Amino acid sequence: MTGILRRIIRAGAARLAVKAAKSMPIVGAAVAIGLVVYEVRKKGLIKGVVNTALDATPFLGATKNAIEMVTGDWLSDKPTITHKHRPH
Repeated sequence: MTGILRRIIRAGAARLAVKAAKSMPIVGAAVAIGLVVYEVRKKGLIKGVVNTALDATPFLGATKNAIEMVTGDWLSDKPTITHKHRPH
């Protein structure tokens, strides 16, 4: 009886792994689209949208992010504006 149970569990795990692998590009795209507002605020409208589009593209986004870990950002952030505090 344990042999049959083991086969059932193995078959279920294999089907679950296939379903998870098929859903990964969709999950990655959903995360990238969810971060579009953050990217636009950080990089500006054009660079933020382009960066998000590249990240949302399956396989290309993962490759881009892996390369950026070594080389740094391909699309630079907006320059930060520092406000000097005036005493009252």
